[in-house]
Amino acid sequence: MVGGGVDQQTDQCNGAGVVACNAAKMRAMAKQGKPHSAETTAPTAGRVDFFPNLPELQLADHFLIAMPSMLDPVFGGTVVYLCEHNSDGALGMIINRPTDMTMGVLFERLELSLEIGPHDMSRSGKPVLFGGPVQVERGFVLHAPRERYSSSLVVSDDVVLTTSRDVLEQAAAGNGPDRLIITLGCAGWSAGQLEEEILRNGWLTVKADPAILFEVPIEERFSAAMHLLGFDPSDLAGEAGHA
Repeated sequence: MVGGGVDQQTDQCNGAGVVACNAAKMRAMAKQGKPHSAETTAPTAGRVDFFPNLPELQLADHFLIAMPSMLDPVFGGTVVYLCEHNSDGALGMIINRPTDMTMGVLFERLELSLEIGPHDMSRSGKPVLFGGPVQVERGFVLHAPRERYSSSLVVSDDVVLTTSRDVLEQAAAGNGPDRLIITLGCAGWSAGQLEEEILRNGWLTVKADPAILFEVPIEERFSAAMHLLGFDPSDLAGEAGHA
């Protein structure tokens, strides 16, 4: 790990199981920090670990949109892109909360020389995002597929999550993905935790749109994600649901 937090270790996953191996490593990485249970206004009688009436949710490559009942100072007003969701828990990154660090400053701290290309000047000034309260010293890169990096998880045909330094080395050299965002930290949920928060009216869910992830300005991503559900944020009510 280096100043910007992107993992430098060489991936140990090989062969046909590389994706599953990388996913397990990233999930374990997120669980090194204490899972953050978002606070909502809905009352609860205690932690629920089993949901007999809740259909199985598969929310990888979905947006979580915070409901008005989400009072948590970390997650209130956020959009989270989920990279993984299964019976072991969930892993994602907040995509609409900028830090005061730009990509150019991050590259400098990583001692990467930014080659100036057609889109590099604008990229240099883009902010690094606060991805969540877990592993805040570590960098996570969401990007369009391009080539295999040392430690990556393919989320969809349009989005890959990489935690190894090589993706930033190529981006700085002008050979990396054209579409990418960088977050410091991530959001992690243990088994059943996200489902509980959804039942407590904490989140709306909708299939992710890569254009919102990579192209829409940060301050417009919440509204854009809401519009995927067919209504304006001003119409949002504290009711549970997903598309």
